[in-house]
Amino acid sequence: MRLLVRERMFAIGDDYWIEDADGRKLFLVDGKAMRLRDTFELKDTEGRVLVEIRQKLISLRDTMIIEREGEELAKVKRKRLSLLRNHYRVALVEGTELDVSGKILDREFAIDYDGELLAQISRRWLTVRDTYGIDIVREDADVPLLVAVAVCVIVLADKEREG
Repeated sequence: MRLLVRERMFAIGDDYWIEDADGRKLFLVDGKAMRLRDTFELKDTEGRVLVEIRQKLISLRDTMIIEREGEELAKVKRKRLSLLRNHYRVALVEGTELDVSGKILDREFAIDYDGELLAQISRRWLTVRDTYGIDIVREDADVPLLVAVAVCVIVLADKEREG
């Protein structure tokens, strides 16, 4: 499954659609303005909230929390020792971890579980400027979770670059 994301979707307070490869709207990223922390809701086409993404207010390193139906699903934060490439760790509440690595600011990175590729995020497939793709590799993947992880990692990397 390939999804198309417009770069400007991460402007806080704006709403942007994530489309499939045929241009059909699949997910709405609803940025919540006027909040103390970055907050987004990932909604389906019916307006149902699939996951909520928010920045953890108090932490040593910037952390994003992904929640589903009011329950914490995952925490996303940068790995401590990552010198050459950007590496982020996604700690799922059931105890498993996802690894995110690559050139995050260039929108060229992968989401792996135990060495197995789950999703590839890339601009290489697209000719439209300021657009990148999320290619979900596994058919049984939790698509809203992987989209939320990509949103979190990009928000964290952009904050780090600015800060």
